[in-house]
Amino acid sequence: MTKRTTTAVVIGLGLVTLSACGSSDSAGAGDSKTVTLVSHDSWAVSKSVLEDFEKQSGYKVRVLKDGDAGQAVNKAILTKDNPQGDVFFGVDNTLLSRALDNGLFQSYEAKGSDQIVQQYRIDQDRHRVTPIDSGDICVNYDKAYFSTHKLAPPASFDDLIKPAYKNLLVTENAATSSPGLGFLLGTAAKYGDDGWQDYWKKLKANGVKVVDGWEQAYNDEFSGSAGGKKAMADRPLVVSYASSPPAEVIYADPKPKTAPTGVASGTCFRQVEYAGLLSNAKNTKGGKALLDFLIGVTFQDDMPLNMFVYPVRETAKVPEEFVKFGSQAKDPETLAPAKIADNRDQWVKSWTSLVLK
Repeated sequence: MTKRTTTAVVIGLGLVTLSACGSSDSAGAGDSKTVTLVSHDSWAVSKSVLEDFEKQSGYKVRVLKDGDAGQAVNKAILTKDNPQGDVFFGVDNTLLSRALDNGLFQSYEAKGSDQIVQQYRIDQDRHRVTPIDSGDICVNYDKAYFSTHKLAPPASFDDLIKPAYKNLLVTENAATSSPGLGFLLGTAAKYGDDGWQDYWKKLKANGVKVVDGWEQAYNDEFSGSAGGKKAMADRPLVVSYASSPPAEVIYADPKPKTAPTGVASGTCFRQVEYAGLLSNAKNTKGGKALLDFLIGVTFQDDMPLNMFVYPVRETAKVPEEFVKFGSQAKDPETLAPAKIADNRDQWVKSWTSLVLK
């Protein structure tokens, strides 16, 4: 499973070519036959799907993976006058306002945008970004633990602060992790400006454990994951994704008939990821073709089992494994990007003082 983090640590820029013939040094970023996608490290697509796009469009696709989501966005903003590529993929609703306020994107209404689920369409007057995928950050639980202890798994944020769940939850640092930040934003949406800090005081008193990132939380601390079982983990609750239970089945050998983990549906916060044509892109025509591709049926159908996110195109197919072993929350917490932009930094600062000190 690939997960996004928002650490601010700057690392080197890696050039990854996802084309069968993309190793040629003759195709530079400014080559009209080459279109360059800048993204976070979690970008993935089936080789055959990308090759079909290249064959039909005539463009060779080069992908610059620039670390985690927060770092990639910040790097793109710093280099916007001389961008590293033509299209940026992977800015989500927690960081979107930062990108838009800094003029990262130029306007383009991608073909097929009218097929995007209505709730994900934003910036409709300027079309600077196109929604590409969505996913829910939720508390996951270890079914075996709760069955053995004859305890009902938590279903809501309120449940997590009850004595029955003391010392059971592990979450990620909101200052260094995308799911950690999403969980914080979920509590801010649920309890409001005046209530979320009091909630975290109670959560801290109830023994919540905080680690740096998703990898450590899910694979080292969570008793329900394949990695956690090997590590003899002792936390049966973890902040992860609604798509994590299907992934536990897909990657298991042999595959179980049911997912070993479940989702507390009343603890979910919805993330939406966007792509846009970079301001000052060298190949705007190729960039537009790539955006059309990202919202097209072929890519949208292919995306879930590569990046473990949900498509946003109304006609796209959700994998059978997603339907059978997990589903998106029916009523997730959400926050307007502008609300997040106005409060994110202060919320994280307050959270850090409250929970980590």
